[in-house]
Amino acid sequence: MATLAHVRRIASELPGAIEGRERFGFGVRKGTKERGFCWSWKERVDPKKPRVENLGVLAVRVANVAHRDIMIAAEPDKYFTEPHYNNYPAVLVRLSAVKVADLRPLLQEAHALVVAAPAPRRLSAARPRPTDSRRRARSR
Repeated sequence: MATLAHVRRIASELPGAIEGRERFGFGVRKGTKERGFCWSWKERVDPKKPRVENLGVLAVRVANVAHRDIMIAAEPDKYFTEPHYNNYPAVLVRLSAVKVADLRPLLQEAHALVVAAPAPRRLSAARPRPTDSRRRARSR
């Protein structure tokens, strides 16, 4: 059984890993942004209330949705998803069902995916935005 302490120890060993401040999770700085590779799951306990942090489940970034679906099909007792993550490449991991030996490569792969991803693009301030008159001219 893996715990948050195991997650913290493994993630902290990864190059450039930064622990989250507002809730449990780890990310890597990319440009001016911090991109998460694992974080605590926020569960929808009551449909009319905000989500609640569930520290027994970890969301971990994966290569793509198809990879996530394969993981869930192979080991549904360990991995699952929910509608909030439908088109997002992350799998939900039940820490009580996963061994530390399974967790290490999962976190290492998630970290590598985020490190390899390009930095978020920023709109250039030098590129002028169309004025109202140019927008009207194009729409005619």
